[in-house]
Amino acid sequence: MNGFLDRVEGASGGFLLGAFLLYCAAFLLFGAAVTAKRRWDKAGFLAAAAGFVCHLLFFFTRWYISGYIPVSNMYEFMTFLAMMIVFAVLVLYLLYKSPALCAFSLPVGIVILAYASVFPKEITPLIPALQSRWLAIHVTLAASGEAFFAAGFAAGLMYLIRNVDFRSTDARWKRRGVEFTFFAMLAVIGFAVSSLGFQASGFRAVFEAPSAGREGQAVENRYTLPPLVSPHEGVYKEGSVFLGMRNGLLQAPGWMKGVQAGRKLNTVVWSLLAGGVLYGGLRAAARKPLGAVAQPFLRRMDPEDLDEIAYRSIAIGYPVFTLGALIFAMIWAHEAWGRFWGWDPKEVWALITWLFYAIYLHLRLSKGWHGEKSAWLAVLGFIIVIFTLIGVNLVITGLHSYAGV
Repeated sequence: MNGFLDRVEGASGGFLLGAFLLYCAAFLLFGAAVTAKRRWDKAGFLAAAAGFVCHLLFFFTRWYISGYIPVSNMYEFMTFLAMMIVFAVLVLYLLYKSPALCAFSLPVGIVILAYASVFPKEITPLIPALQSRWLAIHVTLAASGEAFFAAGFAAGLMYLIRNVDFRSTDARWKRRGVEFTFFAMLAVIGFAVSSLGFQASGFRAVFEAPSAGREGQAVENRYTLPPLVSPHEGVYKEGSVFLGMRNGLLQAPGWMKGVQAGRKLNTVVWSLLAGGVLYGGLRAAARKPLGAVAQPFLRRMDPEDLDEIAYRSIAIGYPVFTLGALIFAMIWAHEAWGRFWGWDPKEVWALITWLFYAIYLHLRLSKGWHGEKSAWLAVLGFIIVIFTLIGVNLVITGLHSYAGV
């Protein structure tokens, strides 16, 4: 039986790799449809659909092996979110037949899937807090809503790239907003690439640091990225050495509480550095803002169509997210912790996300915020979603911190 499960687990990993490669091929085909001949968009759709089928096979084989729905940690949740983003892309293609929209939306799913790969992939028993039927309901609905927010983000960003005048000095802040969005996406890619690179090299460093709130006790901090920022008052114990640095360049400040504060800050620093290198390299190669590079490929897109697609995507995602991330989450919280609401960071940021999109819908439907204003809100909203998914789990300590392990 164990041999059979090992084979199924190996096949499961193969399905996910196949999905990733097919998504990349679909992106190239959609890109070719935009830049060259339109007939490539059908091939792109078929490649994305085939990748989605492989992704589903990964999902269900992992479910079979573990015995529970695979959305219990960062690796599983991010792979599921990527799958739902691709599903949203497929739906949008069937509705609008726009290769440009797919060419901009699909990379969001690819980046999320690449990001998932940096987390531990081992199947482990569910911790008691997750042993509930609400795991499947709460997490899958929340991720499905966020997938349509991602589609709205892509359409909103396309609208801005299509309409911002990158040669006008009057549009300076708009240009910077678009470029910051590109930088944020490249920071996630940079973190994934650097993490995978150091994992492949076998890098590992262990520090011992005083435990916050427990005088006289020490806690191990295990780094898989070189310690540019070491734990506050931490001491290097063993492991790899990067460029001759044992204790890092800086120590985490004392006001940063939490067992792994130094390691988490180090993750943020590496993400910003890697993103800066990628952005700087692309900007230097293009010799102009990245938004200006993308703009010519969107000239044929109708801005009103992009505006409508962003709105409809968010309008679909909002009630789904409301059910999954708020209502069912509160019911589960009452069962697990005896209260519907606490002030855990993940709960607070889920509420902030919900309120932000409520404001988006209110301003659009009641105040007539269409076009550029609506597009900026769609982009900013998904940046909040990404911070809720990544920043809160990996940087802020709370009841949901298990998801970042």
